[in-house]
Amino acid sequence: MKIKFFCPQWGSKDLDNIKFVKKVNAAGYDGIEMSLPLDKTKKELILKDIKNHDLLFIAQHWETVTTDFEAHKKEYRQRIENLASANPVLINSQTGRDFFSFEQNAELITLANDIAKQHGVHLVHETHRSKFSFAAHIVANFINKIPDLRIGFDVSHWCAVAETFLDDQKENVELGISRADHIHARVGFPEGPQIPDPRLPEWQDAVEIHIAWWKQIIERNKNEGKELFSITPEFGPFPYMTMMPFTQQPISNQWDINVYMMNMLRKRFA
Repeated sequence: MKIKFFCPQWGSKDLDNIKFVKKVNAAGYDGIEMSLPLDKTKKELILKDIKNHDLLFIAQHWETVTTDFEAHKKEYRQRIENLASANPVLINSQTGRDFFSFEQNAELITLANDIAKQHGVHLVHETHRSKFSFAAHIVANFINKIPDLRIGFDVSHWCAVAETFLDDQKENVELGISRADHIHARVGFPEGPQIPDPRLPEWQDAVEIHIAWWKQIIERNKNEGKELFSITPEFGPFPYMTMMPFTQQPISNQWDINVYMMNMLRKRFA
């Protein structure tokens, strides 16, 4: 099984697409994870730039936050169909809202899964605060009731929500691992979804806890005969990253951290 590393567009939106794609290629990533505009012309230009640099593409959905369910569902359908039509490696979707009912969120999950199947695209639902998947025990309930639910594993959110490293709910985490087909490699901790810098010695315990989870996911996918597995190092900019008082300067360099994570995990999972 080949492990491919994807660069998040998050934090680099100040670059035009050509500069961003070239920077991603030069850093040694295998592909890009990002959303796509609804405008067809702009969408095709972005996809052309990615293809011309021999990069793979993961489609990310995060935009739909409308509180009215019917309006939310309508926009969600439009955006998932837009991403599916691009034929990505997979779609990673931040789905639903944490305050929607189980039935409403399940309806959105089924809708997205049906659209993906129609287009022959694999779709995962990212574990994320404020979405249906905000906590390990909540996702466990969805997994037990929706047989074809697959997830994009960003366990940093679960750590922040639970205020633990989830050692008190191992069964829920293991259930999530059993359905995880994509990893967002950001390291969280009991009081937040992102440690200051994974290169610091004082945060290595948190890093190793996350790597142990990720390793289980990779081994499971390998044993299932998958040919490709995707990881997106996804340390983010402010407000995920702390800014220094008064100067408004970030305490670390987001781009450098994600490149470090890619290279470190390549070695660890070789």
